[in-house]
Amino acid sequence: MPTISAARPYPYNFPLERTALVMIDMQRDFIEPGGFGAALGNDVSRLTAIIPTVARLLAVWRKAGLPLIHTRENHRPDLSDCPPAKLTRGNSSLRIGDPGPMGRILVQGEPGNDFVPELAALPGELVIDKPGKGAFYATTLQDELKARGITHLLFGGVTTEVCVQTSMREANDRGYECLLVEDATESYFPEFKAAAVEMIRAQGAIVGWTATTDQVTAALAS
Repeated sequence: MPTISAARPYPYNFPLERTALVMIDMQRDFIEPGGFGAALGNDVSRLTAIIPTVARLLAVWRKAGLPLIHTRENHRPDLSDCPPAKLTRGNSSLRIGDPGPMGRILVQGEPGNDFVPELAALPGELVIDKPGKGAFYATTLQDELKARGITHLLFGGVTTEVCVQTSMREANDRGYECLLVEDATESYFPEFKAAAVEMIRAQGAIVGWTATTDQVTAALAS
């Protein structure tokens, strides 16, 4: 069983045959200049900066032949699956479903809703479309994990304090042993990411562990 000895707050053991990597919402609208995230006034350069690291993590994971799951936050064109609070909140004139720089905001099938090209899902990799912040809410993720016998989950993606942390907390409540790959996740706000990372590994890994891509790679190589 591989061990990430340098994981915090203490070493993380994960059985290869029962471990999956979950990459959260690496979508054009959140990450690319000219997308929804940028239109809201956010500095997307912080998110684009992790693309090479995420690509390296995906390559290592694929080479090891381990399960890889991608999520996309989106909604049906009629917005019938969109929680009411998501429709009414925001700090700009752009709302979910409105025409945006890359098509309708967070709507399935629109250009901005797709993954950034460098991180696109490959044939056979599971893609979970989610209407909420967490990857388990109103999705088939729990059933998919159970069918594969998964007990351990590694997480990356954006943003750290919102969809990534929410998904980790959902997974923790369902009994999964979780680790955040901290250089494969990012936030528009550095202080939010820092706080989320500390909260996740606080009090003896109350939500989960944290480690770097290099540390994960070294554990797999061993």
